[in-house]
Amino acid sequence: MTFFNDFLSLHHREFARPVIRLLPRKIYFCTMVRLHRNLVEAVFAVIRAVWEERTHADKAIENMLKSNPRWGARDRAFIAETSYEIIRYYRLLAHMAGESLDYWKIIAAYFVSRKIPLPAWDHFAGIPVEIYQNRWFEAKEDLGICESYPEEWIAWMQKDFPDTYADELKALNEPAKLVLRTNLLKTNKDRLLNELKKQGHNCHALTDVPDALVADQKWNVFQDPLFTAGYFEIQDASSQRVSEFMELKPGMRVIDACAGAGGKTLHIAAKLMNQGRIIAMDVEAWKLDNLKKRAKRAGAHCIETRLIENNKIIKRQAETCDRLLLDVPCSGTGVIRRNPDAKWKVDQQYVDRMVQLQQKILQQYSKMVKPGGKLIYSTCSILSLENSKQIAYFCAEHPDFRLEKDLLIRPCTSGFDGFYMARLVKT
Repeated sequence: MTFFNDFLSLHHREFARPVIRLLPRKIYFCTMVRLHRNLVEAVFAVIRAVWEERTHADKAIENMLKSNPRWGARDRAFIAETSYEIIRYYRLLAHMAGESLDYWKIIAAYFVSRKIPLPAWDHFAGIPVEIYQNRWFEAKEDLGICESYPEEWIAWMQKDFPDTYADELKALNEPAKLVLRTNLLKTNKDRLLNELKKQGHNCHALTDVPDALVADQKWNVFQDPLFTAGYFEIQDASSQRVSEFMELKPGMRVIDACAGAGGKTLHIAAKLMNQGRIIAMDVEAWKLDNLKKRAKRAGAHCIETRLIENNKIIKRQAETCDRLLLDVPCSGTGVIRRNPDAKWKVDQQYVDRMVQLQQKILQQYSKMVKPGGKLIYSTCSILSLENSKQIAYFCAEHPDFRLEKDLLIRPCTSGFDGFYMARLVKT
């Protein structure tokens, strides 16, 4: 159920019910909930950091939670989930607040939308609750407002998905599931399921993503002893499909040229069963440092890291790899469920810059594929400009590459992140 429809249903419920659904992430609040000033002020600080300091939402929330380690689990959940929902539905809440730029009025609109009484604080003095409610109901006539997207995003989706664009936008507003990837270098899926169950964490397997487990409820995964021992990683089901799509075999030489912190690199190592060689490259050293730590924890011994400081490293690897993975920088339109602030930061100019960068990476890095080898291109975008059109342009400019297969994963049909991947054969 979307946030907008959830609100409509609240207004048709009997107020005698003891609890209402606040968020899709299974956090509940009583209709007579008492708001705590220090927690709401923490939400205010997060919202301000995201809008005024351009801090990524996840980082702003992380910084806030670190600032007060004495907060309990419910307090921390309130701050994180409330901040994410306000950021996700910022346009709608601003509409309710009369297009105000006042963050306290935005926050008030959120609580009004949830039927949570506003406390008698100066921050909320004079808030016209009934007017806010009326504006909410008016918003149902405008998809961009009620689902809370910039007009550019509406236009992108209408162009690429003329028949399903409304469904795509609604699906991208659903909070992401917690998905684990079994580390085959240390365990298997059945054993991991059993071990997690012993700890009280129920998960279920996916039939079409071999190594994936979806958690029924979230928990602090990073402190889980099974995680710290390297038995699993956090990786969305769509992202896990990239390694399957690569058609890997033990003994292959693989280059992951946009490795980042190495989520896909580690999955490749597991698919190779440590039999082969993986060269993980990136332009940022700190990401490769994180990858080294993760590889050690995972028991992935076949990974070498290389910092891309100039084109020399690319030239040295010319025509050497069986598989080249280019998980390129992109708009991230497929993963805004976990990065909702991207809605308000990604515009057409940003997409155009990403398209140009992707073309440059394809042009320069594709030289590392040996004849008969395969280039795998992937993005966490669902825009055709970055995906099918990008690949069509590259193949037209490079006739020695032939598109073998591509795949677009849409959140509205998969229930997971939006992803695109293409497999090209070098002749």
